[in-house]
Amino acid sequence: MTVTKVVNSSAPPAPKNFIQAERDAAVFNPEVMNYFLEGSQERSQETKAMIQQMERDPILAARSSDYDMTKAEARENTIAKINRLSRYIESETFDEFERRMSLISVFDPQLHTRVGVHLGLFIGCIRGNGTFAQMNYWVLEKESAFIKNIYGCFAMTELAHGSNVAGLETTATYDEDNDQFIINTPHVGATKWWIGGAAHSATHSSVYARLIVKGKDYGVKTFVVPLRDSNHELMPGVTVGDIGSKMGREGIDNGWIQFSNVKIPRFFMLQKYAKVDSNGNVEQAALNQLSYSALLGGRVVMVKDAFRWSSRVITIATRYGVGRRQFQAAKAKESDPESQLLDYPLHQRRLIPILAMCYAFSNGANVLADYAKEANEILDSAVANDDKAGIDRGVALAKSLFVASGSLKSTCTWLTLNNIDQCRQACGGHGYSAYSGFGKAYNDFAVQCTWEGDNNILGMSVGKQLVKNIKSVLEGGEKPEGILEFLNNAPKYINNKDAILDSDALSDTSKLLQAIQVVLIRGSYQCLKALEANGEDWDYIGADLVTLSKLLAHFFLLKAFLDKIDSMSSPDEKVLVEILDKLAQLYSATIVLEAFSGFFLSYSVISADAMTTLTTGRIQELCSQIRPHVIPLTDAFQLSDMMINSSLGGYDGNFYEEYFKIVKDNNPAPGSFHAPYTASIKAMLQRPSYDDRTRQEFTDETAESLDPEEDD
Repeated sequence: MTVTKVVNSSAPPAPKNFIQAERDAAVFNPEVMNYFLEGSQERSQETKAMIQQMERDPILAARSSDYDMTKAEARENTIAKINRLSRYIESETFDEFERRMSLISVFDPQLHTRVGVHLGLFIGCIRGNGTFAQMNYWVLEKESAFIKNIYGCFAMTELAHGSNVAGLETTATYDEDNDQFIINTPHVGATKWWIGGAAHSATHSSVYARLIVKGKDYGVKTFVVPLRDSNHELMPGVTVGDIGSKMGREGIDNGWIQFSNVKIPRFFMLQKYAKVDSNGNVEQAALNQLSYSALLGGRVVMVKDAFRWSSRVITIATRYGVGRRQFQAAKAKESDPESQLLDYPLHQRRLIPILAMCYAFSNGANVLADYAKEANEILDSAVANDDKAGIDRGVALAKSLFVASGSLKSTCTWLTLNNIDQCRQACGGHGYSAYSGFGKAYNDFAVQCTWEGDNNILGMSVGKQLVKNIKSVLEGGEKPEGILEFLNNAPKYINNKDAILDSDALSDTSKLLQAIQVVLIRGSYQCLKALEANGEDWDYIGADLVTLSKLLAHFFLLKAFLDKIDSMSSPDEKVLVEILDKLAQLYSATIVLEAFSGFFLSYSVISADAMTTLTTGRIQELCSQIRPHVIPLTDAFQLSDMMINSSLGGYDGNFYEEYFKIVKDNNPAPGSFHAPYTASIKAMLQRPSYDDRTRQEFTDETAESLDPEEDD
């Protein structure tokens, strides 16, 4: 008897073949493109080496099981990783470890934040506000720089105050008799809130409190306040608690702190910009406004985060869009296979502008970081040497940095949060799975839109600087420097109403950059007129101030992008220039011109015909031209599968089998296939009928027995 085959197996879908085919057709080397993204070949190679170290590290490496961790598990896991990470910091330079932290942000943001609060905010506050002796003591002698002996937190935010730092209400009252400060929480609204590390980890805190000396309030200053002793027991007068679950980053032990007349020595006040001597004499430097400089480092980091996080999610969505087939394109034949998602023009319009944005983010973040480093070095050296000219230069750079970092932090974090959700939606139903990585990414990243300054407040403060500076140019003849230097052209572009962009100029990136400058000038001038007409009411023009801030960020990003392209001269780099120029054009066309079309049209910076050409043809044309390169362009981010940690975004593109494996590995079926609550399910499904449960009391038969009218 012949046995015939009875199991019908067909070839499974093979998305990896489509991805590999596009990889094989690359016209440039993704590794060389990564030099552009990271800033140099040296940085690129260092970054790859660090990624390899961490993906092989059994403690630091991310896993798909991370998506199933409870809050308690996440916190315990994060401390184990900080312990491991402390071994790396002992053998690396500051710049090297900062690069490592930037990478950790992508695949383990709760680890990045929990250790970053100590290294970036606590130590950053001491560095920014303390004397050299205080910096040496707290950071080097105490070895907190190596995550030893001291673990710090950053107690700025209060329950009733966040962005308005000047309005904080915790007090630091000088006790002249005992040469000490008394730190106190006067009421519940002054409770320090959202303090990462306070609930369980921190031994010390940099505390922002109002300096009170001889009954006079000198405003908010910074103090180092011990929270726990060497046995990790709370110090007298210190009360802490856990603020509980959050949207994301559950591995961070955010807590609240109340101080009940906690005594600290006078020299625990950080005294770089303000000093109190033993007799209660207060000396405040002209640079006192720089006491909030600890926040600048965080803003610089968040711009780099925007690049790294956006590059991660667009890599996932792009690989999925190339490998996934769905439906048929309108012009396809009935016999044709289903079309790749990224071959649909609409899908290209959804994703490829985000890819272009990532490339703009990359060098903008690098330039901002270099800018911040230069400003800090000049200011530190000038203060140490009492160099008045150097101090003036450092202050000018710092003020420009405040403006640049404020606009970039707010704009880039807003855009990145939207990028995460747009990429999730572009992956359809599978993007909703926790294992895709999008859900946790969204919840973890969302906090950056309100961290270290609510984005709208930051945007308004930056917009104010544009309006104030254009007024000083027009009325006082002053000449702004740094990021606002272009405002010196205000008289030329306010008086000349000609459009900068017509249809023929849409491919000229220098014209696109000029157009952003002009719209900023004309928009700032219009805000100035509106302000004067409404009695100097800044709130009245608040929405326009935020828009100006966003446009200023795009000016910074596009300028950094174009400057980097212009600097590329080697043969390997010249191959990249054409595609990079297309990305710059697409970024300008979609993320700037199209997104702010009302502003550009209202201020006659772009002609109506040019805007029509842009939206009805030019943008799709650019997307189509970039479409063949999307896999190599995302490969150029050089993100390993460990860093991406997604069921849909692996390098080989075999996402159906990978997704299925992850689901089975992390959700093993119990032997009985019964859930712990199976009894409840059975009780629901196997419940007696309604009539039986009501003892047949509401049936027709009962009615016939009991209704007298039935007897008649």
